[in-house]
Amino acid sequence: MLFFDFTAAQIAGIAIALIVGITFHEFSHAFLADQLGDQRPRALGRVSLNPAAHIDPMGALVFVLAGFGWGKPVPVNVYALRPGRIGMAIVAAGGPIANLAVAIAAAVAYRLLDMAGFQGLVAEIAFYIVLYNLILAVFNLLPIPPLDGYNVALAFLPPRTAFAIQRYAPYGVLLLLLLVFLPGSPLAQVFTWLFGLARFLTGA
Repeated sequence: MLFFDFTAAQIAGIAIALIVGITFHEFSHAFLADQLGDQRPRALGRVSLNPAAHIDPMGALVFVLAGFGWGKPVPVNVYALRPGRIGMAIVAAGGPIANLAVAIAAAVAYRLLDMAGFQGLVAEIAFYIVLYNLILAVFNLLPIPPLDGYNVALAFLPPRTAFAIQRYAPYGVLLLLLLVFLPGSPLAQVFTWLFGLARFLTGA
């Protein structure tokens, strides 16, 4: 999936889809952390649906080029959360759940547009919102640091085991890069499956 393979309309659709997906993903982390007792995300202006608070330009560009990317991470103090480590799991899970909700809402919007006879750019944007939110949700559920799935899994491990695993967290990014760029990576098949799922949900 390379940026120069797309038309201008497709690039616009993908950009809007990424802005929507990353904004809701990071907002959900911040909102849940705030509700569970950590005041820092609100103090930093992250409990907001303003995309400027959440979009990392480099992360968004890498998403278009490689099929994965990132927003600005929401800083969360696990010791301020209720109820402790389980609170962190709730905060971490909030991002992918928000992306699934956005994907479903966009799929409904696409079908309504199709029923009303509207096609073209608006419908294309709705399709890309479905696709990229599915990608964000599934990719972030991988139990590899620093992804959300890692933080969810960590919360349910015995403290001693979790502490031992955390020592290897800095190598998570390297593992992700290997998964994405190695020939024959299973992620390529996952992305193909998600594209099919997006077509199924929208009827495209």
